[in-house]
Amino acid sequence: QVQLVESGGGLVQAGGSLRLSCAASGLTFGRNAMGWFRQAPGKEREFVATITMSGLSTYYADSVKGRFTISRDNAKNTVYLQMNSLKPEDTAVYYCAATRTYGSSSRSQHEYSYWGQGTQVTVSS
Repeated sequence: QVQLVESGGGLVQAGGSLRLSCAASGLTFGRNAMGWFRQAPGKEREFVATITMSGLSTYYADSVKGRFTISRDNAKNTVYLQMNSLKPEDTAVYYCAATRTYGSSSRSQHEYSYWGQGTQVTVSS
């Protein structure tokens, strides 16, 4: 049974930083591309960042490029999202997602087979 458990969310002032973690179990972690998505109140879930199986390639939404960094530690079965220079518009529930085995990184949530429960990030102005 695949489980993705996010942690690290919280309340932070604008300009601050947070680091989200997503611990995976039940899959051969190094064989799955991983992604982060977010959903703000009243809005649809949107792509934030994705990383390939090896970790050598990453892709970002334009809204977070230069501020957020996705990374992974395959030895620890964990993917991270370092968020710097946070803005109030970054407030959302952040979700970790994994593709099927040998799936490709994608900006589309439809390419992801497994999802975490989400962690709340709130940025105050």
